[in-house]
Order: sequence, then C-alpha cells, then structure tokens
Amino acid sequence: MMAKYSSKINKIRSFALSLIFIGFIVMYGGIYFRSSPVVMTIFMLIGLLFIIASTGVYFWIGMLSTKTVQVVCPNCGKQTKVLGRVDMCMYCNEPLTLDRQLEGKEFDEKYNRKKTNN
Repeated sequence: MMAKYSSKINKIRSFALSLIFIGFIVMYGGIYFRSSPVVMTIFMLIGLLFIIASTGVYFWIGMLSTKTVQVVCPNCGKQTKVLGRVDMCMYCNEPLTLDRQLEGKEFDEKYNRKKTNN
C-alpha cells in the first residue's frame, strides 16, 4: 500500500487552516459558559491564541515559500515549488528532486532529514 504524500508547503498551509478552525470551535465552546464570564473569557482567549498561532504559521510558510526553487513539473507541466531535497508537485503529486543522487530512487520523505544515510 502506497503512503499518501503531498507537497510540504500544502501540508503546512493545511495545518495553519486547521488552527483557525480549532480556534473558532474553542471560541464557540465558550458560549456554553455564558453564565460564567471568567470561563467564557478563558475559552475566547484560548481560541484567539489558536488564531494568532495560525497567523504566525502562515507568515512563516510565506517567508519559507520565497526561498523555494520553482520548477516545471515533468508530469503535469505546471510550475511548482520544491522545498528540501525531495518534494511532491502541488498539483499532481509527482515526486520531484533536484538532487542527482536521488534520481530514480523510490520517493521517501526521509531524504529531507539531515541524519539520513543515502
């Protein structure tokens, strides 16, 4: 069974989006404690912290995205970004690498770790 891989940039963006939804859910959870303003305020502040964390993650991935290498995917022909030694096309999930030593090898996200023996 093949593992589901996706672009690293898309994974981080999805994580940031989930932080926003978690923040909203926590804030809505605070509505159930309307009778206790202190508890409701705590829920609202925790939800706000999730949303602020999401903003930080979006800013970080935006800055990281400016340092990526843009390539044209050989499979779909669209321009995509490669982050690290191996990555996937953002559109068709084609494995991509700029490292000549990894060409032809089975795709593995472990190649991006610094302690990997290749």
